[in-house]
Amino acid sequence: MISVEKKLKKSGYKVLIPKTARIMQKKGDYNDNKHRTWLTNEKDYKIKKSLMDGHFKKILRSDAILVVNNEKKGIKGYIGGNVLMEITVAYMQKLRIFILNPIDSKSPFEEELKAIDCIFLNQDLSKMKFKK
Repeated sequence: MISVEKKLKKSGYKVLIPKTARIMQKKGDYNDNKHRTWLTNEKDYKIKKSLMDGHFKKILRSDAILVVNNEKKGIKGYIGGNVLMEITVAYMQKLRIFILNPIDSKSPFEEELKAIDCIFLNQDLSKMKFKK
């Protein structure tokens, strides 16, 4: 996500990324499981909620979203529940929704993503067309 942010900024876009991505960048540790303390301490779900709320607010201030859906859990073009929620917020705000990588044809969300006209970039950021 950080490398995509740099490319977009170089192209003149203003970029907002999730707080956890910035924390991982500062720590130099991109293992997201280490930051998901709520998985072992249920009281920490309030942290996840706060992170989600903060990112949803960023989406509401945006002109478009870019989903960086790299391989995860052995699934190419992985999109999980939280990202689907972010896509839903963007869709309800009538934002353009760009998805960096093709999604696996076995994705349970393929139908919905195609129905709401997500723009699949196939790793080509130059296909992103909207105001900077």
